Amino acid sequence: PSSGHTMSEHAAIDEGFYSRQLYVLGHDAMQMMAAARVLIAGLGGLGVEIAKNVVLSGVGVVTVQDEEHTRWTDLSSQFFLKESHLGQNRATCSVQELSALNPHVRVTAHTGPLDEDLLKKFEVVVLTDSSLDDQMRFGDFCHSHQIKFIVADTRGLCGQLFCDFGERFEVLDQTEEMPASAMIQAVSQGNPGRVDCTDDQPHGFPNGTKVSFSDVHGMTELNSIDPVEITVLSPQSFSICDTSAFSEYKRGGLVTEVKQPCKTISETLLDYSLLQTTDYGKIARIETLHLAFQALHIFVKTKQRLPHIWSQSDANELLDVVRELNKSAKLEQLDEDAVRNLSYTAQGDLAPINAFIGGLAAQEVIKACSRKFIPLQQWLCFDALECLPQGKSEFTGTRYAGQIAVFGPAFQEKLQRQKYLLVGAGAIGCELLKNFALIGLGSGEGHITVTDMDFIERSNLNRQFLFRSQDIGKPKSEVAARAVREMNPQMKITAHLNRMDPDSEEVYGYDFFEDLDGVAAALDNVEARVYLDGRCIQHQKPLLEGGTQGTKGSTLVVVPLLTESYGPATSNSNDAIPLCTLKNFPHHIKHTLQWARDQFEGLFKQTPENVNLFLRDLQFVDQTLGRGDAEALHVLGAVSDSLEGMTSGGQSPANFEDCVRWARCKWESLYNNDICQLLHCFPPNQVTPTGLQFWTGSKRCPHPLTFDPNNVTHMGYVVAAANLYGQIYGIPGTRDVNYIRGILETVSVPPFTPNSSLRIHLTDAEMQDNENEKSRLEELKGKLASPSLRSSAMRMYPIDFEKDDDRNFHMDYIVAASNLRAENYDIPAADHLQSKGIVGRIIPAIATTTAAVAGLMCVELYKLIMGQRDISSYRTASINLAVQYLVMSQPCLPPHFKVRCNGGVLRQCRSGFSFGYGQKCCSCIKGCCDDRGSCDFRCRTGVPDMSSPLCTKNLVLPQLAMNLVSQHVCAYCQIFHTYVFYNLLAKAQHCPVSDCIHTDIISPRGLMLCWVGSFS
Repeated sequence: PSSGHTMSEHAAIDEGFYSRQLYVLGHDAMQMMAAARVLIAGLGGLGVEIAKNVVLSGVGVVTVQDEEHTRWTDLSSQFFLKESHLGQNRATCSVQELSALNPHVRVTAHTGPLDEDLLKKFEVVVLTDSSLDDQMRFGDFCHSHQIKFIVADTRGLCGQLFCDFGERFEVLDQTEEMPASAMIQAVSQGNPGRVDCTDDQPHGFPNGTKVSFSDVHGMTELNSIDPVEITVLSPQSFSICDTSAFSEYKRGGLVTEVKQPCKTISETLLDYSLLQTTDYGKIARIETLHLAFQALHIFVKTKQRLPHIWSQSDANELLDVVRELNKSAKLEQLDEDAVRNLSYTAQGDLAPINAFIGGLAAQEVIKACSRKFIPLQQWLCFDALECLPQGKSEFTGTRYAGQIAVFGPAFQEKLQRQKYLLVGAGAIGCELLKNFALIGLGSGEGHITVTDMDFIERSNLNRQFLFRSQDIGKPKSEVAARAVREMNPQMKITAHLNRMDPDSEEVYGYDFFEDLDGVAAALDNVEARVYLDGRCIQHQKPLLEGGTQGTKGSTLVVVPLLTESYGPATSNSNDAIPLCTLKNFPHHIKHTLQWARDQFEGLFKQTPENVNLFLRDLQFVDQTLGRGDAEALHVLGAVSDSLEGMTSGGQSPANFEDCVRWARCKWESLYNNDICQLLHCFPPNQVTPTGLQFWTGSKRCPHPLTFDPNNVTHMGYVVAAANLYGQIYGIPGTRDVNYIRGILETVSVPPFTPNSSLRIHLTDAEMQDNENEKSRLEELKGKLASPSLRSSAMRMYPIDFEKDDDRNFHMDYIVAASNLRAENYDIPAADHLQSKGIVGRIIPAIATTTAAVAGLMCVELYKLIMGQRDISSYRTASINLAVQYLVMSQPCLPPHFKVRCNGGVLRQCRSGFSFGYGQKCCSCIKGCCDDRGSCDFRCRTGVPDMSSPLCTKNLVLPQLAMNLVSQHVCAYCQIFHTYVFYNLLAKAQHCPVSDCIHTDIISPRGLMLCWVGSFS
C-alpha cells in the first residue's frame, strides 16, 4: 500500500515551504535530495523519528518497511500510533501521517521482508531494530552496490549509530558555513611566501587549510595557481608556496578557503576503532558499550530474546560475552556497571533517546542524498545511564510500558504529576510537546501550560511537525496542544497566546510560578531567554533551555542552588559596519546588502514619513533644524524634492512613466556618477602621504557601470525601483519589462561632471565633522514655509520592508541594488536566497537538529524529576550535525560572590547557613544578630542567595502584624539588588547614592529575606 503525493524529480524547489532549510542546505543539495530514494527499515519509535525528519527534509521518495504489528510498548515512543492501532502493521498505520508532513515527498509502505531486490531500488538504506547478522549481510551488499548504508539502534538509555557511504562517495561541501575569506594587505616574494591580511579582523583559517586567490594585482600568478595549503603564522598572516619567482605584489586581492572533496573512510562493519566520543567524562563507558551492543546481539541470537528487566543472571551472562569480545578489542578498562545497566534496561523504549539518535541518523541520510557535510566516520555510541534510578523496574501493559521498563511505575506516576510551563511552540516547542506526550509528562494529576503568541506560517511546516497546511494562520500554541492531545488523550494541556515579558506578569505571577515544578524554554531570541531565566531564578524553578542554528544546537539545564543560570544578555557590537565603509569603501557582500537596505529605508520609508510629518506638524522644519545642519539638510532637501513636481525640478511623479524616469536617473547617480566622483577624489593610482597605495587592503578600487537595458540586473533595479517609487505616491505600476524598456528609450539622462571641491570622508569621525550649509538650509526653510506648497501637497505612503512577500518588489530592489554596487567594487554577487538570509537576519533551521536538541533536553528532564542533586549527573550539550561535533559536558557551578556591607569588613557568616527549598532564615538572623559585617556566600542560581546577615536591632513591627520590616544602612550601594528567597516577591528601585536606607521584607508566608547591597 502507498500514500502520498507524486512529485517530479526535477521540480523547482518550493522556497516558501523550505525557507529556513534552504539556508542550511542550499538549492543544489535540495535538488539532489528531491531526486533521491530512501528506504527506512523498522518503524518503531526510532524508525518513525528518522522517517519524520527525512520526510520533512524533502527527500523525493521514502519507503518505510516493517513486518511488526503494534504493541503496547510502541506507544511509549511511536508518536503516529494510537491504542486503536494495537495489532495492526506499524508501517501501514503510519504512512498516511508521514505523507501529510510534506506534500513534495512520496511516502510508501512495504510490509514484506527485507531482501536484496528491494534494497537495489534505493540510494540510501537505513536499518533500525535489526540483528547484527542482518546489519552485516545487508551492509556488505550495500557497500558492493554503492548504496549508502546507515544503522541506528536504541536500547533503553543507550543508542548507537553507524554509517558506510562506500568507497566512491565524495563530499561536495564539508561544513555548514560559507567559505571563509580575507582581504590581502601584502604578499612577499620568498620561499615560502608570506601573506598578510588586513588587520580589521582575523583571517580565521585553520592551519592546513587550502586556499585560492583572486583579484591580486601585480603578483597575478596567485590568481591562476591551484589551491595551496597554508601554514598559519598569526591571526593576520600565513605562509604559502614558493613565491620567489612570482611578480612583485602591488595591491588588492582576496584569499578564500577551498572546500576540498573528500571520501568517506570505508572500513569493515566490525572496525571498532572508528568510534566517536561525545562525552569525554565517559570514554571508558562508551568504549565498553560499543562492545556491549555487539554482545547484546549475540545474546539475542542465542536466547531468542532480550535480557529480562533487572535480571542479574542475564546481566552477568551479557558481561561474560563482553569480556570474551574484549580479548580481541583489548580495551584497557571495561565499565562493567554500564554493561549490567544496559542489560537491565534493554527492553526499554524511550522517546528522548529515540529523538536524539533519530535526529542524528536523519542528518546522515541528508548527507548521503545531498553530498553536503561530512558523514559520521563511522561509529557513534551514546548513553544517559546517569538517569537510571536505584531499584528495580517492571514491565506493564500500558502506553508507558517502554518507559516503565527503565524507570519503574513510581517514577512514571511522578512524571504524570508534574506541572510544567513551556514557553514557545515553534520547532523545538513542537518536538518537546511530542516528547512530553510520549513520556506522559503532566498526564495524571499534573498539567502542561504552553504559551506562544505567534501564528502558523507556511514556512513553519518544514520543521514544526505538529502543524499542517490547514493550520496556516492559526495560533501555534492552540494547534500544538490539540495535536499532542490526539497523540496522547491523557495529556492535560492548556494553550496561551501570551508573550513572556513584564507585561504578562499579571498572568504569570507569583502564584502561577509557585505552582510549577519546572519550566522549558523553546525561544528564538536572547532577550526572552534572559527574562525567563530571571523569573525562574526568582522562584527557584528548574529551567530547560535549548536552541538551534542550522545544524548547530545547544542545551542547558539550570538547577536551582546547584548550577549556573543562563545569565544576562551581553551586548555585541562586532557586527556593526562603519558608515564610511558602507558609503564609500565596501569590501564584502554584507556591506552592499546593508547599503541597499539603507537605500530602501531612506527612499521608500523615511522620506515619505518625513513628508507626512511636515504636512501635519507646523513645527517640523524648526525641530529638524535642531538636529544639526548635516541631517537637516538631508531631511529637508528630500522633503522639498518629494513635494515639487518633476517639471519644476523636483522629484514628485505625475504618472508611472515619471517613476521609470526617476528610477533610471537614480541608477545613473548611484552606479555611475557617485563612483566617478569618488574616483575623481581618489584616483586609482592615489598614494597616501606615507607613500602607500590608497586603494589597497580593505579599500577596493571601484569602477563605474554603464547602463544596459538588456542586462537583467540593470533592468531589475529599474523595474523594482520604479514600482516602489510609484507605491509611495499611490501610482500603480507594472512588471512588464518590455513596456518599461520602451519608456527608457525616451529618458534623457543628464550629463555628469565631477565636483572638484567636494570632500569625501574616510572615517566615521570625519563624517561627523560636516561643513555648514547655512545658505542652502535657509533656502530650503523659505521654500518649505510657502503656504501653497503645503496646501497643494498630497499625503505619501511609506513602505515597511517585508522580506517574505516575493510579489512586493522589496527583495527585488535589495538584491539588484546590492549586486550592482558589488559589481562596482568587484565583490562577488549574492543570489536572491543568500541576500534574503543576510538582510532578513534569517536563522537557518532544519528538523534534524531540532529533534536532537529536544531529545537531549528531555534526557535532562528525567534527571530533574528524579531530583538528582549531584551536578556531575547533569549535562549541557553543544552539537554540530554537519561535522558530527557532539560534546556533552558537566554544567558550570554558579559564581562565588563576596558581599561588602557597612564598615567594609569581609568575613564568613558565623552561622555558615545555606538556604535550600523550604528552609528558613531564623538561624542566620540569630547568628548575625547586631552584626553589620558581611556574609561570604555561594550563589547557586546565578545570583546571590539568602545567606546574608540581617541587622536585627533595627527590626520594627508595623501596624500590619502580618509583615516584619527591617531597615539597615548600606554604605556601598553602587548597585541595588533585591533577591527573592522563598515565598514573596519584593521589588527594588536603583539607589544612586551611598548611605541609603533600604527596606527588607520578611513574609509570614514562608519567612523570606531580601538582601540589598553591592559586590566587592
